[in-house]
Amino acid sequence: QVQLVESGGGLVQAGGSLRLSCAASGRSLSTYTMTWFRQAPEKEREFVGAHHWSGGGTTYYADDVKDRFTISRDNAKNTMYLQMNSLKPEDTAAYYCAAENGYSGRYNSPLEYTYWGQGTQVTVSS
Repeated sequence: QVQLVESGGGLVQAGGSLRLSCAASGRSLSTYTMTWFRQAPEKEREFVGAHHWSGGGTTYYADDVKDRFTISRDNAKNTMYLQMNSLKPEDTAAYYCAAENGYSGRYNSPLEYTYWGQGTQVTVSS
């Protein structure tokens, strides 16, 4: 069984930065795709970015974050990070990490993931 715990959310002004962490326990996630999603009130959960280790490590981003957000992973700590820079009010949401063993071409679909964290709130003030 895999447990995921997010941390690092908070309140930040527009243009500021935050780093989210997703700490995994239960087993090594070195073969897992790990992904960040976010969900704003009354909106569907949306893809933010994903990482898998195949091919030496590949990262995907949603178009509206790819020049501002960066995903990294530390296998030794079994942890994934999301560095968020130049934050905008529209980035306000609950951020969730998710994990699934292996790699699926549908990495941007929440339906592909078995394991989820409880979420951490990010609020960006204008």
